[in-house]
Amino acid sequence: MQIGVPKEIKVHEYRAGLTPASVAEFVAHGHGVLVESGTGRGIGSSDDDYVQAGAAIADTAAEVWAAADMIVKVKEPQAAERQMLRADQILFTYLHLAPDPAQTRDLVDSGAVCVAYETVSDGAGRLPLLAPMSQVAGRLSIQAGAHCLERENGGEGILLGGVPGVPPARVLVIGGGIVGENAIQMALGMGAAVTVLDRNVDVLSRLAGRFGPALQTVYSTGVAVDQLIGEADLVVGAVLVAGAAAPKLVSAEHIRAMKPGAVVVDVAIDQGGCFATAHPTTHADPTYVVDDVVHYCVANMPGAVPRTSTYALNNVTLPYALALADKGWRRALSDNPDFREGLNVCRGRVTCEAVARDLDYAFTEPEAALAA
Repeated sequence: MQIGVPKEIKVHEYRAGLTPASVAEFVAHGHGVLVESGTGRGIGSSDDDYVQAGAAIADTAAEVWAAADMIVKVKEPQAAERQMLRADQILFTYLHLAPDPAQTRDLVDSGAVCVAYETVSDGAGRLPLLAPMSQVAGRLSIQAGAHCLERENGGEGILLGGVPGVPPARVLVIGGGIVGENAIQMALGMGAAVTVLDRNVDVLSRLAGRFGPALQTVYSTGVAVDQLIGEADLVVGAVLVAGAAAPKLVSAEHIRAMKPGAVVVDVAIDQGGCFATAHPTTHADPTYVVDDVVHYCVANMPGAVPRTSTYALNNVTLPYALALADKGWRRALSDNPDFREGLNVCRGRVTCEAVARDLDYAFTEPEAALAA
């Protein structure tokens, strides 16, 4: 199979679909790999590094899309890229379709087989191909939030961890999954006073066991949000419903009740965001202000640290990508029901139930699409 790795074109996105080491694995399995020139610049890898791993180098993205049987990316294909997608191709990348009707329509119209990293499961309720980027985004959320709290960036002008005699910032994390847990780790490590909200008592128990009395755990209710939101200096939105649009847990009224100069970081913005006032931003222009509250809503947060992110992502995606290449998409997805959960669009049909529901498409069971 011919594997294509185009350079990412989303604003300030420097991650790469494959590292040179991953390319070498494909080559060892008998596959060809075509990499667009400059793809590895953001992760410290040159075109020569890819050539030494066995790849060929293309001058343009169009060459890659035209030649490849399978496209391996990081971010969802942008509008110009979607026009190059063919009906006989496999697309393996993050998609986040539920809040993106235009992308969904283009993928359906393309007739391609589109497998999303973020909905592949492990049979135990976990999302293994989303996990490493959730770890990165959770940790970055606190770095970004601390920066936004600085006065010159529109914030209250407070130090996250305070100093002796001056109290630290109050951080509220909404959601105790992988993003939330990593945000908590960073915030506590920087000396903040941290509270986490979650509706799963087992999650709260696990977090309390890990972090001890330094972390305040609160069962998430509307009343709890009402009480805590006005006290917080930094709020991190870390909720996830696999494949579906994120629930709006923080209303515009909540934002108005926050302190002037407080900060919200919406890590769920890829799935539409969990703040009613949130809309996607980019690393080029990451923040905006609503009712004196600074909003950081960058839709590709891990792109800020592309070397760490790319290697972490390849560590988990490589076995799945090799299965698609070695077996073909039908057998690879048929053999592994957890991998089959990643099939979002298949030859004109929406095969992710949450996407079909949120965007009003007819839903086709993945098994039916594989059998068609």
